[in-house]
Amino acid sequence: MTTACHDCPLRKLPAFKSGTPEEINFIQEMKQGEDVFGTGGAVTREGADNTPLYTLLSGWAFRFRTLPDGRRQILNFLMPGELIGVQANFLGEAAHGVETMGPAVLCRLARNKMWDLYRNHPTLGFDVTWLTAHEEGLVDETLVSVGRRTALERIATLLLYLYKRAASIGLAVDGVLELPLTQSHLADALGLSRAHVNETLGRLEKRGLFRFRRGRLELMNPRAIESIADYYDQPLSPRPLL
Repeated sequence: MTTACHDCPLRKLPAFKSGTPEEINFIQEMKQGEDVFGTGGAVTREGADNTPLYTLLSGWAFRFRTLPDGRRQILNFLMPGELIGVQANFLGEAAHGVETMGPAVLCRLARNKMWDLYRNHPTLGFDVTWLTAHEEGLVDETLVSVGRRTALERIATLLLYLYKRAASIGLAVDGVLELPLTQSHLADALGLSRAHVNETLGRLEKRGLFRFRRGRLELMNPRAIESIADYYDQPLSPRPLL
């Protein structure tokens, strides 16, 4: 049984815009069903034509690019509410891949209704444009980390950012976040070797800043982490939800 858009649990969260009844009705018309993926599921393949258009309903995923020799760069981590595949709608093929990090459910949307969205619901169309621009901003932040931040700063920034995003949608409470993140994910996202990630995590944990074990992140000293990451209490604006 699929979730009706008007009853979507994400829409009730303050992290997302509620949308007008007309907009939600149109999104319901776009929705074709829900697809279930396991760990490592290929949601989108690099270079593929006619890639699906999805909204992540539950679970985690990540966007990535792969070099010819197999090295991978993770561009961004995806949480519930993220729109997946819209770039391919305009570029003609997927410029990146998307892979799930654990069990995930994705709402499949009709790609051929995108132009109707822009024509008949311009505010919702602007929201889609905002989402793509926001995604570009996250990639820019990754570039800053890889290019200029130290290993300590890179890891502190990423973990703190993921915690704040997760907390905004109720996935993190009282400094604790359960997440399917591995040291390999951190290495691929931050341009570090697994050995360097392991050594740096150990240094940060010895300072009593956080504990990261088997998919469980506990923030022990958030203010100190914010100082290292140069990332302070920045409120996250309500996001559009398609």
